[in-house]
Amino acid sequence: MNSSSPLSKTSPSTLLGVGFMMLGVFLFSVNDAMGKWLVGTYTVGQILLLRSIAALIVVAPFVHREGWGRVLRPARPGLQILRAAGSTLEVGFFYWALSYLPLANVMTFYLAGPIYVTALSAVILKERVGWVRWSAVLCGFAGVLVALGPDLASAGWPAMIAVAGSFCYALLMISTRILAKSGEATLIAWQTTAALIAGAVLAPIGWVQPSGFDLGFLGLLGIVSMVAHACVNRSLLIAPASVVVPYQYTLIVWAILFGVVLFGETPRISLLLGAAVITASGVFIFLREQKLSVATTASGAAATSGAPDAVQIVDRPNP
Repeated sequence: MNSSSPLSKTSPSTLLGVGFMMLGVFLFSVNDAMGKWLVGTYTVGQILLLRSIAALIVVAPFVHREGWGRVLRPARPGLQILRAAGSTLEVGFFYWALSYLPLANVMTFYLAGPIYVTALSAVILKERVGWVRWSAVLCGFAGVLVALGPDLASAGWPAMIAVAGSFCYALLMISTRILAKSGEATLIAWQTTAALIAGAVLAPIGWVQPSGFDLGFLGLLGIVSMVAHACVNRSLLIAPASVVVPYQYTLIVWAILFGVVLFGETPRISLLLGAAVITASGVFIFLREQKLSVATTASGAAATSGAPDAVQIVDRPNP
């Protein structure tokens, strides 16, 4: 049966995959709202420390299953360290920006991460990016400028923190692509340990003794994040990525909703417009990459089978 038939698109596994993705996105949004609430009282160092402790407790069984030796002595340890450092900066910048900016603002800038990945892939990974995707990248950058506001100077340094964090997020995704064979438990363990170390160094500066309730919330940050990651990963395992990944952009909807309901935030019109441009650019880039990936696979299969007719229906790999 053709994989693009209506039946396959609405198969139970696909619907379940969409459900897992939506649940994962919702949990990430809840995690972000919790972080926004906590940074009003506690330092970024405290949040990094306590959420990382909880996250390591959750990930420990998976590390044990993968093998402690493999996790502690991975291939390319230098790049693992750089990736973990980038991950720590990304999370730290995220919570730092949240202490100054509305939740929707920070999330909008972070949604630009996949757009940066496309641009950086051409430079770092030497991937060929055609003019269609470069056009989408430029549109995404334009969306970031629109989201910053009509007067860039009025955005202030907190917005620059969020932009820097989204750039670190892009570098994290690039390094994750390079280290994909390391195993998920290894990648998560290293980046969580790095955040724990950074938190241990920074937490004593301005330490605020948390109440029992807040201590539970601080620990819950790490647990909710791990569960959200698990939901997203399960979604990608049971459903086509081209179907479920665009649902990740509903993060901005939850960010606006939680910002308005929980924190009384009112998003600017320019922010909403910028978020729409960034989302459209990101979804287009992803779907285009999926199409090119399918085209490359089909072209290779046709060449192997010696069926030239199959190549004729394949789009050019680098438009």
